[in-house]
Amino acid sequence: MDRSWIFNRDRISAEYVAGVHQFLQFSRESLDATGCTLCPCRNCINRVKRPMGEIKRHLLHKGFLSTYIVWVEHGEVDHSVVHANESFAEAMEEAFHDATRDQYFDIGSAADILSPEQPPDSERYDNLFEQLKTPLYNGFNDTMSALTFVVKLMHLKVLNKWTDRSFDMLIKLLQEVFPAGNQCPDSYYSTRKMLCDVGLGYEHIDVCKYDCSLFYGEFSADQDCHVCGTSRYIRKKIPHKRLRYFPITPRLKQLYSSKSTTTSMRWHKEGRVVEPGVL
Repeated sequence: MDRSWIFNRDRISAEYVAGVHQFLQFSRESLDATGCTLCPCRNCINRVKRPMGEIKRHLLHKGFLSTYIVWVEHGEVDHSVVHANESFAEAMEEAFHDATRDQYFDIGSAADILSPEQPPDSERYDNLFEQLKTPLYNGFNDTMSALTFVVKLMHLKVLNKWTDRSFDMLIKLLQEVFPAGNQCPDSYYSTRKMLCDVGLGYEHIDVCKYDCSLFYGEFSADQDCHVCGTSRYIRKKIPHKRLRYFPITPRLKQLYSSKSTTTSMRWHKEGRVVEPGVL
């Protein structure tokens, strides 16, 4: 199916208008219960759902996302994603990144797990991909590694608001059910420790009662605010306020290391069409 019209800058040309109608006809299969689907215009970039009429107006006025050649968000199968000669490690790597970038996936504060000195990224990721090739137990489904299994368990824990205790009880039951020598972790702590190298935890940082400062960096050991002098704690190491800091660097690395998101991450530089007077 010829889609060269996507790159046509003349949005009132017969070729471009016919291409838009071709897309609208194809995307009808992806409509949700409200009659909406993702809009692939240059502004919405498949992040916002809109009615068909509004999508048509966007595509004719703002243009079609030039990097969206295979319409996977609207039901088309991308046969180029997984080739016959693609190695098992590459396929599992992509599956791992897809699983861990989910918005509901987070291992919580990693302060009790992380050691002061962390191994370099290359070593950490080598260890992760080695775990991706390790089955949950001998004879188990080859597509479900121990690490993938743990990621899915953690996802369910967060989605269903399981307590740490209930998760520990489930893990212990699974340990009894699975054959001896299985790779399933034996506790919630062990699960978080396994996933810690993914880099999706957060840090707790104490805050001054009056929001004057953070007890962070050179002030991390202070007992009183260096600005107003107020005590850091209410009592017995319980701070007045505490924030959760989500480091952005590991999250950006995750987005850039997955084939399915790296194109979107580079869109502003490579795919955006600069129009005078438009930011």
